Amino acid sequence: MRTVTVLGSTGSIGCSTVDLLEQARDRYQVRALVGGKNAARLAEQAKSLNAELAVLADESAVEELRSLLSGTKTKVACGRQAVIDAAGLPADWTMAAITGAAGLEPTLASVKNGNAVALANKEALVCAGDVMLRAVDAAGATLLPVDSEHNAVFQAMADRQMDQVEKIILTASGGPFRKASVAEMEAATPAQALKHPTWTMGAKISIDSATMFNKGLEVIEAARIFGLTEDRIDVLVHPQSVVHGMVQYTDGSLIAQMGSADMRIPIAHTLAWPKRMATTSPRLDLAAFATLEFAAPDEQRFPALRLAREALRAGGAASAILSAANEVAVEAFLNKQIGFLDIARVVERVMTKLGAPSADTLDAVLHWDAEARREALALTPAHAA
Repeated sequence: MRTVTVLGSTGSIGCSTVDLLEQARDRYQVRALVGGKNAARLAEQAKSLNAELAVLADESAVEELRSLLSGTKTKVACGRQAVIDAAGLPADWTMAAITGAAGLEPTLASVKNGNAVALANKEALVCAGDVMLRAVDAAGATLLPVDSEHNAVFQAMADRQMDQVEKIILTASGGPFRKASVAEMEAATPAQALKHPTWTMGAKISIDSATMFNKGLEVIEAARIFGLTEDRIDVLVHPQSVVHGMVQYTDGSLIAQMGSADMRIPIAHTLAWPKRMATTSPRLDLAAFATLEFAAPDEQRFPALRLAREALRAGGAASAILSAANEVAVEAFLNKQIGFLDIARVVERVMTKLGAPSADTLDAVLHWDAEARREALALTPAHAA
């Protein structure tokens, strides 16, 4: 029986993780489930998995959560510190799926246990890569990538011969605007941008997929996870989303990982690692696709990849600044305060203004995260002077 904690259990990745845990109740004991503000969903999950602790970040929901879990053995807590404390509880495996900068401190707390951390929070390595990796080394923890692309590369490197890796290739669906003109993207609405052609995801990551900022963040994350320089990480647009990642070796071999577009597959890989577990995920039928397409990304129409590579090369807090500014810009777009193409424009202006200051501590990372948000917010019409 392995102990597990799920940070972000009420989100998309968290719900998929809970589904897998429900299919293997005899193998896992849930120490803590941590959600945002959905008390009803968290209570349902806690009852189903007999969780020891249920925590909501939203303190105003504590009474609702207590009421829903009355009569059970599950303890209840709410608030920011309760989230961090739950993340720090000893567990054999922790799913780190709290999105955005809010996930930094909880992820760091789980790393300090020195056990396996399944990383679905991009910002942990994008914003605080040096800080996080130092903590991983100090604690002897194991980072297991959950993003389908990084998990695919991780699986394709099963022999761990990193010195023989020439480059890695991350795939991108291209999002809903893969073939759209600049004029069409200029006029795009949030509803159109949220219609991802392959994956079912939350609003933020769906917009990031449409702009390709998601892929830019993944390039930065891949550099941290696999210890590769930016020029050894390629991106290919692959609209079928069948091949999730590839590794090019020095002998000319190209090893790819394939699977259906179901996040339970990479989650299950990390949950059972170093073994595997059965899932109910749809099986891939290559004959049904007949043709698989690949193309180089268009960085003129999708400048997010260029900006991410610039941030990675610049170092310091540049990646944290990019990520924070993007979060604010995406929220402004969803609120119809700026246009779709304005997202990248806002990010680039903030990056140009703030540069790449040093960020050797978590406090420094959080400082520049806040500064980038302030600058980005000032560029939205609702807050501009």
